[in-house]
Amino acid sequence: MRRETRALLLILFGACTLRISLFDTSYVRYVRESMRPYLIASGLLLVVLGVTGAALAVHGQLRGRAGTDAGTGGERCRETPAQGRVQGHAHGGLRSAWLLTLPVLAVFLIAPPALGSYTAQRSDSTAVAPSGGGSAAFPPLPKADPLTMTLADFTVRAVWDDSRSLAGRRVVLTGFATPAKGGGWHLTRLTISCCAADALTHKVLIRGTTSAPAADTWLRVEGVWHPNGQTGREDAIPELDAKKVTRVTQPHNPYA
Repeated sequence: MRRETRALLLILFGACTLRISLFDTSYVRYVRESMRPYLIASGLLLVVLGVTGAALAVHGQLRGRAGTDAGTGGERCRETPAQGRVQGHAHGGLRSAWLLTLPVLAVFLIAPPALGSYTAQRSDSTAVAPSGGGSAAFPPLPKADPLTMTLADFTVRAVWDDSRSLAGRRVVLTGFATPAKGGGWHLTRLTISCCAADALTHKVLIRGTTSAPAADTWLRVEGVWHPNGQTGREDAIPELDAKKVTRVTQPHNPYA
């Protein structure tokens, strides 16, 4: 790959990183919100390296041309067959290198959305057991009524809390709709540890609604936990008897 190509690719990747982290906040579709300073620093570094590389490449070309003109008196050198083959390989490598710009173009032109129902439908629900296990691992619930909870906290407590602290409590959960395989629909939220590639899915089966909302519709659901016997398994899906379902806009950070 030629030095000029490397420099241009560095500038493009750096500009893309700055585009999603410095000039807007679409980076939260792909990584944790806390990674913004690192993305900005990385983008600036890539741009600086690219600009420096481009300047050195131009300077080297100018010096090379000056040296060639001085040494040959302006005569044109003939290209040997071996040199032609080397040039052919170089051109092929250059064409392949431009494929690296496809992810950049995708971010600039398409702006891929955050993971949603398509991913959730193909993933099992995950309620990771808390350390220690049993009711001792869960602090007392606040006395608020209704109680606003994250969907991840609700699923973990519903599946692993032996004291059944959710029984009879009215809770409010926020997530997006995902069609359930056996009919009905799930209220779903994804959590990430680092980036979208390690996303975990949390699902709650919603009962008591007459029709399923469209996939990826963001909703706030108020209801009461419906014990269904699915406990003690990380892939268990708790249920909620819905009392009120309200459509809401997608939150700034789609991941919990």
